[in-house]
Amino acid sequence: MKILITGGAGFIGSNLTKKLLDLKNEVICVDNFDPYYDPRVKKENIKPFLMLRNYHFYHEDILNVEGLKKIFDKEKPEKICHLAAKAGVRPSIENSQIYQKVNVEGTLNLLELAKEFKIKNFVFASSSSVYGERNKVPFCEDDNTDFPLSPYAATKKAGEVLLWTYHHLYNLNCTVLRFFSVYGPSGRPDMAPYLFTDAIYRGRPIKKFGDGESKRDYTFIDDIVAGIVSALDRNLPYEIINLGNNHPISLNEFIQVIERALEKKAIIKKLPSQPGDTRVTCADITKAKKILKYSPKTSITEGIKKFVSWYLEKTIS
Repeated sequence: MKILITGGAGFIGSNLTKKLLDLKNEVICVDNFDPYYDPRVKKENIKPFLMLRNYHFYHEDILNVEGLKKIFDKEKPEKICHLAAKAGVRPSIENSQIYQKVNVEGTLNLLELAKEFKIKNFVFASSSSVYGERNKVPFCEDDNTDFPLSPYAATKKAGEVLLWTYHHLYNLNCTVLRFFSVYGPSGRPDMAPYLFTDAIYRGRPIKKFGDGESKRDYTFIDDIVAGIVSALDRNLPYEIINLGNNHPISLNEFIQVIERALEKKAIIKKLPSQPGDTRVTCADITKAKKILKYSPKTSITEGIKKFVSWYLEKTIS
């Protein structure tokens, strides 16, 4: 298949690219190297693919409709995996307008092109953040998501609703995947796994917001990629599906797992809880198991060992 990936140079996008290329697909990567974190990281992510005949890279912004249309005209993609977005819960509180523009208008641009070019399947990366604060766990796809706690979460919810509208009006096959705290080798340098590992390794303090009892359903990148590939394969009419690990771990435990993997103790700087953060995330993956045959295989201990090995190899070499 010929698959267009937006945000294809990022953490999830580059890992997905490798898997799709291994499966003999053709990949069209669109990325604008957003400076939210160092663009050199993304350029390094895609370096192994640039000489491959079945990989095509375009430095383009999803807000540039004309630029996107030229890519669609030339490449004629059959399916889309839309990963591109302004990321981060906390930064979205400080600059909500750019999150609305990229995450909502950018998604709408791609849906319009998907309609025009008769795309067979549109897979959209949503987020566990749409669930907001809730006492009921695990989080189920049928739960009410009308009360997001950050502009980032609100824009992801808006994207989900837009996909439903385009499915309803134009019979576009759309799958919403709600990711839960994705981590692993090549992970984003702004995320907790990287920040904590880097700080502990270098003997610097890590910032612990709150009492450390907040929990996250950390999900290893290989498991997420397997779920995305399965969703791309299936051409579902319209579904919302959680992709998580279903085994949340507290912040305190998470720090301990990294300490054991590095064989070093953390220096901890305690700070108040952050606005926009939820106390717990936990995915009900019953639907993913049934529809996508999704089965996460990587425990947090095993996953962090793999991540730390990658980090050390990258840092020491």
